[in-house]
Amino acid sequence: MILELKNIDKSFGEKEVLKGVTFTAEGGKAFGLLGRNGAGKTTTIRILMNVFSANGGEVLVDGKPIDYDKIGIGYLPEERGLYPKKRIIDQLVYFAELKGMSAKEATKAVDYWLERLGMAEYRNKRLNTLSKGNQQKIQLITALAHDPHIVILDEPFSGLDPVNAMLLKDVVKEQIAQGKIVLFSSHQMSYIEEFCDSIAIINAGKVAICGDLHEIKRNYVRDRLVVSTTRPEPIKADFGNTCTVREDGTLLIQLTSPNDKQAVMKRLVENYDIDEVRVFEPSLNDIFVEYAGARV
Repeated sequence: MILELKNIDKSFGEKEVLKGVTFTAEGGKAFGLLGRNGAGKTTTIRILMNVFSANGGEVLVDGKPIDYDKIGIGYLPEERGLYPKKRIIDQLVYFAELKGMSAKEATKAVDYWLERLGMAEYRNKRLNTLSKGNQQKIQLITALAHDPHIVILDEPFSGLDPVNAMLLKDVVKEQIAQGKIVLFSSHQMSYIEEFCDSIAIINAGKVAICGDLHEIKRNYVRDRLVVSTTRPEPIKADFGNTCTVREDGTLLIQLTSPNDKQAVMKRLVENYDIDEVRVFEPSLNDIFVEYAGARV
């Protein structure tokens, strides 16, 4: 399954919020939709979910306009939207029924997910008796119980301890393995890098950069080296202003040209106590700051 957003425009009154947003996400892969607050991510997601319509552009699945009666969408919002004083089982079944399931099917699916997420003991509890992390897992069930084709996760790891974060990672990997489209929106770049094959960064309503994350990184000029050593001082003295210390204690050496990297690597290994030397590749955080921080 291939999901395409093509030239999506959206205005609220005289304010243009989206300006030709275009990207493609594939089934069996995770896609990262990134941007600063106010960039247009939430508006894009709401148009994708048919919460409101675009002023222009198309949402396509396999080259045809999306049929919301046939393509199920599961959504985990950043802002939680469940009822704090209602029984968990009652509202989870209710939300699954809203997605077209029968009461019997909904109850079976909800009980499966309660068990899968270690929440079966809270089945008949009220939501407000649970911790923030457990409430997050209950909210996740509303996105998954009806077995959607497209899963949209907005800050999914918020409030989760490391154990529950690992559990959610396993669930996400299962959804991807089932051939679903998993769309992440998050400011936690480590999770995006871990899961997402492709990304789109939205800045001021436009897609600033989009594509395969590995290829985006490879397209950066390869004119810097990262050096790991227990004796940095001689290297810093030798390379002068072209050598700086990174936050993690490694050294970053700026080359005059990418063509110099083999010669400089050889020089480093032959003359200094080097644990590792490699070509610098930007992290997703570096890319995000560059493309989401600049004006478009």
